[in-house]
Amino acid sequence: MESQLYSGVVFALYQLSVLTGILLLPVALLMRRLGLSVPMHRVVRRLEEAHESARPA
Repeated sequence: MESQLYSGVVFALYQLSVLTGILLLPVALLMRRLGLSVPMHRVVRRLEEAHESARPA
């Protein structure tokens, strides 16, 4: 039961991070013009890895 709950929470966080990345795209493009970067890809990648490892075999 705890494993399913953990997997569900990680999946929800992963989906939320993808949505946040999409919504922040205009901000990221503006920041890139200013020479700064928004490391959203790191958050998405880490949550994706956590989701993949939390899935039952």
